[in-house]
Amino acid sequence: MKWADFSKLIKFRLTFLVVFSASISYLIGCKVNGEVIWKDWGILIVGGFLVTSAANCFNEIIEKDLDKLMKRTMDRPIPAGRMTTGQGLVLGLFMGITGTYLLGSLNILTGLLSVFSILLYAFAYTPLKRKTPIAVFVGAIPGALPPLIGYVAAHGKIDNIALLLFTIQFVWQFPHFWAIAWVLDDDYKLAGFRLLPTGKRNRPSAVITFLLTVILLPVSLMPTLYHYGGYYVGGVSLALSLMFLYQAFNLLRTLEIKAARQLMFGSFIYLQVVQLMFLFDFIGK
Repeated sequence: MKWADFSKLIKFRLTFLVVFSASISYLIGCKVNGEVIWKDWGILIVGGFLVTSAANCFNEIIEKDLDKLMKRTMDRPIPAGRMTTGQGLVLGLFMGITGTYLLGSLNILTGLLSVFSILLYAFAYTPLKRKTPIAVFVGAIPGALPPLIGYVAAHGKIDNIALLLFTIQFVWQFPHFWAIAWVLDDDYKLAGFRLLPTGKRNRPSAVITFLLTVILLPVSLMPTLYHYGGYYVGGVSLALSLMFLYQAFNLLRTLEIKAARQLMFGSFIYLQVVQLMFLFDFIGK
């Protein structure tokens, strides 16, 4: 198999962002414990990469006929005929089992959360995408699990910090994904996907996107408000939230694809910078 095909099969860029989020949260968990175990960090990265790749692989197997209809996905290896569904299934099972074993070796809760993430993403979110916009809410749960998994891999349990990390990424998912859905709505419609809040590029969809971006502002300040982060992470989170809010307002004002694309790119910057600042400015217990 060529690297280009494998990269498309596992959605490499998405997988990289997921692993990045989990790895940063692992280091935050290590700060709580007072010690970084770099070997376990490596296991988390490899296991997280395999588990995320497996979930994406199962997603593509289930949607292979739909992927043929969309311009951005028709060249993926399974819909393009360069890989059979059987081959994809074997590869997905191997990655899922191996990744779950590695994460479970850190602690059992991390392994269980990884299995839950695969099942929810591949077998709940994926089929719901053609039925209802609520699919985005369902998909936001496995989408927000990586920081929780990373933190639990280090700390061994779910506490207030773990819930903070989960909540920030959970709320962030909505403006992030709706911005993508707005940009790709024409392509998504070819496969019958209904992912915008109202199913259309219209004012109500933009209003809902804007409101969730408003909610993200106080949520992003929670680490500082609860004294887990200092004023640096609070200041950066506030500045980025206001920028993000301006981009969402611009989409509400113009309803243009260009504005949605700016919001989409802004979302990538937002999450990574906020998570890194939380790590660097983490106060601890």
